Amino acid sequence: MGKLRQLIVSVVGHVDHGKSSLLDKIRGSCIVDTEAGKITQAIGASLVPAAVIKQFCGAMLEQKAMDIPGLLFIDTPGHAAFTSQRKRGGSLADIAVLIVDINEGFKPQTIEALEILKQFKTPFIVAANKVDLIQGWNTESKGPVLKGQRQEVIGLLDKKLYELVGRLYELGMAADRYDRLSDYTKQIGIVPISAITGQGVPELMLMLIGLAQKFLTEKLRKTEEQFARGTILEVKEAVGLGTVLDTVLYEGSLEKNEVLLIGGINGVTQTKVKALFLPDELCEIRDKKSKFKSVERIDSAAAVRISAPDISNVVAGMPLIGLKPDMELEKAKQDILSQIQEVVMDVEGQGVIVRADSLGSVEAILKMLHEKEISVKSASIGDISKKDISEAESNLEHDPFEGVILGFNVKLTKEVEELLAKSKVKVILGDVIYRLIDDYEAWVEQERIRLQQQQLDELVQPCKFSVIPGYVFRQSNPAIFGVEILAGKLRTEAPVMNKEGKTLSKVKSLQENQDSLREAEKGKKVALSMMDVSIGRQINEGDILFSAVPERDFKKFKQLKHLLSSDEKELLRHLAEIMRKQNQFWGI
Repeated sequence: MGKLRQLIVSVVGHVDHGKSSLLDKIRGSCIVDTEAGKITQAIGASLVPAAVIKQFCGAMLEQKAMDIPGLLFIDTPGHAAFTSQRKRGGSLADIAVLIVDINEGFKPQTIEALEILKQFKTPFIVAANKVDLIQGWNTESKGPVLKGQRQEVIGLLDKKLYELVGRLYELGMAADRYDRLSDYTKQIGIVPISAITGQGVPELMLMLIGLAQKFLTEKLRKTEEQFARGTILEVKEAVGLGTVLDTVLYEGSLEKNEVLLIGGINGVTQTKVKALFLPDELCEIRDKKSKFKSVERIDSAAAVRISAPDISNVVAGMPLIGLKPDMELEKAKQDILSQIQEVVMDVEGQGVIVRADSLGSVEAILKMLHEKEISVKSASIGDISKKDISEAESNLEHDPFEGVILGFNVKLTKEVEELLAKSKVKVILGDVIYRLIDDYEAWVEQERIRLQQQQLDELVQPCKFSVIPGYVFRQSNPAIFGVEILAGKLRTEAPVMNKEGKTLSKVKSLQENQDSLREAEKGKKVALSMMDVSIGRQINEGDILFSAVPERDFKKFKQLKHLLSSDEKELLRHLAEIMRKQNQFWGI
């Protein structure tokens, strides 16, 4: 049947909600104090073996069997969720812990993490952290998390918990406090914890173990896997080793001197494992103080540091395969390429351009864009380039809303910025995927209104105006007289008609205090000049006149009526009534 491998657990959530602090409590370390600003800066992984879990959980685990050999925790940057943690066919994590500050509730990265968990169908538990900050909470209480708490404090806790339950319900998920769950397959468990005092953390670990052993044993069972498979968490420089790959090996085994194939957008990098280093148990792979031991072989699941030549161009999030001597090289290469192509080739060849920091990020963005039916022309890893701008410019020719580059956790070089300054291409950058897409949708809506407004401006504007008695400055050739704009706006070159719908002439010019105007709006009194009319014949003092809106323009106004004011709509209705006295189907 085969033994079970370690459970891969991803800890995700909003910045500063306690992801690293939770792992510190479990490991008994102080990794969080070494981080810049105490916010995790790089993805890391650490193994918590079964013996440590049993010691940590104490009496709670004594009566329960533990078949899995340990938990491999992956900690992630709060600003980037966990999108680089991708493996063949989906998420690297077997299960996730979504950590939420019980006092702050859901934040942008919380929602993003939820969206990605849903996309990859990753089971998860909610850890409602910082219960120790609830008023009246007894931080000295030992044993089960609710033991030793006063009833009114539990009432406050439940009130905050059900706010989380309500938010999850709004997002389409049923949830409840872990000890009230009736169906683990349909409800999400919420475990109240304090990463500082450790209260609730044993219950959280018990839930992870229980769910894994009940629902994930087949997934965790070790088999004779053809290839060793892993995902690169980080590419870094290590003293005395040069460039190394911090990797999670999730299937098979990897040995020293094996051929190593690493995926890339432009092909497969082939190298050889020079050395393998395993961090000590409970040590964080990214921590500079962690001790590593050199090993000849690594079995999954494990966090491992790999030293190999010619890997300087490798990027985080990429898949790798370890090739045994009797395995087919070309088959393995094709396997690697297919993993990348199932992400980056999932594009329509027309649409926006996507650039992101890792393969997992690209996949998460593409999934969300497809859900919103937003087309993608190309998707790739790396910073935005001049070629991307050229591609986006070619999009502008057939769709103004697709001349856009969406960049997730990527940068603009000075050269690219200078090129953008001369281009009509829109670049939208962000470090929260759903916000990046929201920003694009908001821009599309603004741009749509701007373009429609531009179309409106090209039409003959509806206007109603009166000839002011006593203000005739010249009777003809051209006739110059004072008018008051009663509704709408009057522009130069606009055709003018009388109240019977007869077109008289065009507006030659408009003046106010001897200043020439292009247009005059409601309430303005201006001097108007017109050719081919005479005051006293076609036009008389006190007359009400209108702009003669052509029928084609009227129909366009109807299409864009959501941009018109109520006064403009009423004026257009009045103009249609005048014209329909001559032609009952005018404008219909």
